[in-house]
Amino acid sequence: MSTSPWPSEWLRGALEVCVLAVLSEGPTYGYAITARLEALGLGTVKGGTLYPLLARLEQAGHVSVEWRAGEGGPGRKYFELTEAGRLARAEQAEHWRAFTALTTAITSGAATNETTPDREDTP
Repeated sequence: MSTSPWPSEWLRGALEVCVLAVLSEGPTYGYAITARLEALGLGTVKGGTLYPLLARLEQAGHVSVEWRAGEGGPGRKYFELTEAGRLARAEQAEHWRAFTALTTAITSGAATNETTPDREDTP
């Protein structure tokens, strides 16, 4: 999936919300998305991971796609958040913040019964 200091399982869980965040900066193309994620410290996301995600986002109506002529090279497929994509980004970001706050509390030993949902104990 990537060349990263992060476990691939973590990256799979975080990639969509991170790609939506990058797209919130404005329309861009696949290679620029991977370069931005790498610059932000996420690691190198391979095209075989990124492009299927972008296709799913397009199918869900979260991104629109436009081919633009290249300057001295081939054209590029640009991705831009739609209104539904901006709403999905905000919702996912909020859920991600809650999830990371909870996992931080659990891993730091600060989690209490008040911060975790009730569950039945299993034998």
